[in-house]
Amino acid sequence: MGATFGSTIAGAAADAASFRRYAQELLTLMPDVIIAVATPSIVALQQATRTVPIVFVGVTDPVGAGLVESLAHPGGNTTGFTIFEYSISGKWLELLKEIAPRVRRAAVIRDPLLTSGTAQFGVIQSVAHSLQAELFPVGARGADEIERGLSTFAREPNGGVIVTASPLTGVHRNLIITLAARHRLPAVYPFRFSATSGGLISYGPDVADQYRRAAGYVDRILKGEKPADLPVQAPTKYELVINLKTAKALGLTVPDSLLARADEVIE
Repeated sequence: MGATFGSTIAGAAADAASFRRYAQELLTLMPDVIIAVATPSIVALQQATRTVPIVFVGVTDPVGAGLVESLAHPGGNTTGFTIFEYSISGKWLELLKEIAPRVRRAAVIRDPLLTSGTAQFGVIQSVAHSLQAELFPVGARGADEIERGLSTFAREPNGGVIVTASPLTGVHRNLIITLAARHRLPAVYPFRFSATSGGLISYGPDVADQYRRAAGYVDRILKGEKPADLPVQAPTKYELVINLKTAKALGLTVPDSLLARADEVIE
């Protein structure tokens, strides 16, 4: 018997007590293996059980979060698939400059309470000078913080937005897309679903592929292998998605070279 456990985070630190309660309720079903999505879910499950195997997806830094001992040798009852490598963060600024060359200022929306939020911002900082871009961090801990930050940022010209990957930026995805359109800010997102929802451009891992690969780990565990012996794996497929309707609304002409590299173009 298998089970899944996902997380939707509505606040900065999430409701840890609720996660623990849901984890305990899930374990009463006596699953043979659990697929868990995002770090808060896995933390709650690990607190509830050290024996039931857990396969995770959607986690940025499992070692830094203390979920596994190492990527090669996870140890314990948990293994899975990281959402991406931090180096991808610099690519977001490159793409923003490529699709909107006038951009000189970039608001970076991230969760400062997460190690991954700080790390992603750090990688973007490392390439900002060479790309002649000034960065402005915007917290993602609540809708008011995001709206206030982007509204203030948009008062000056030549701006664009980079949305980093975190549970909170996912929760506030529609708000960010709406604000970017309202303030006419070209924006780069980490996942395809933002571009299909009206965002300008996205570059990130194929999320569906992560679940397919997780199913393979579940199969191996059900056949007797141990999570401790299955290495944590990074994504193998990344996808570039461009929304031409949004580009037109922003008055942008997407370079042919960028269109040629796109995995999907939304007309």
